[in-house]
Amino acid sequence: MDPVKHIDSLKNTTIKEVVLIKEKSRWRKKTGRFVVEGLRELKMALNGSYMLESIFFDPGIIGREDVQQILNSYKISAELISVSHEVYRRIAYREKTEGVVALGKAKSHSLESIKFKRAKPLILVAEALEKPGNIGALLRTADAAALDAVIISNPKTDLYNPNIIRSSLGCVFSVPIAAAPNAEVIEYLRKNNITTYAAHLGAKHNYSDMDLSSCSALVVGAESSGLSEEWTREANQRIIIPMRGEIDSMNVSVSAAILIFEAMRQRGFE
Repeated sequence: MDPVKHIDSLKNTTIKEVVLIKEKSRWRKKTGRFVVEGLRELKMALNGSYMLESIFFDPGIIGREDVQQILNSYKISAELISVSHEVYRRIAYREKTEGVVALGKAKSHSLESIKFKRAKPLILVAEALEKPGNIGALLRTADAAALDAVIISNPKTDLYNPNIIRSSLGCVFSVPIAAAPNAEVIEYLRKNNITTYAAHLGAKHNYSDMDLSSCSALVVGAESSGLSEEWTREANQRIIIPMRGEIDSMNVSVSAAILIFEAMRQRGFE
């Protein structure tokens, strides 16, 4: 086996760069790179054909042979760097960890990059979500339903936020994702003849009464503010999930899951 570089100083320039990418959205955008931690997330990124530049591992937690075996199984090469436990704790962002942090290259998330899996695509549009936990939960549901795409309309946070990666269990790497301003998303869906169904508290039509078996985009907004006037006005149909209790809305990830799996039911879970 070839010798592996070892870093045990927090002042090392490579480690400082990794920390900046982990902590600063601006730095992620500037460099086009992101940090991914954990074996499951690492494998999800590799399954999603993401390029990994470097893999840092704590030999006190995981052996080099175990990391090398993963790379060999995917037939890829990446620089392996062992780090001290102190350095590893600095570049990691979870308390319970598996000893592996990788530096990867971001992909394009333009609307044009989306490739539909189905003849009649099913898409989730989420407008202006800010909480990484909500975005992560949406991506887990999207992966479970094998959606054709998730589109973040008027994005408020970058997709490679470590908390999105963590809360999505790596599904940020498995789901086709695009991000664009509202007007561009609306025009894109129209151009592709996709009917938009906007979840709205003022709607009169029950979601389960809609035919979601055709080309469909389910549009949801943050529970704190709901959908913008632009989406409310431009959507083909406004729909509502009836509430029987005291509250009038649910967490956005819960609402999205209800709509998605109703559409899947209508499609025979294709």
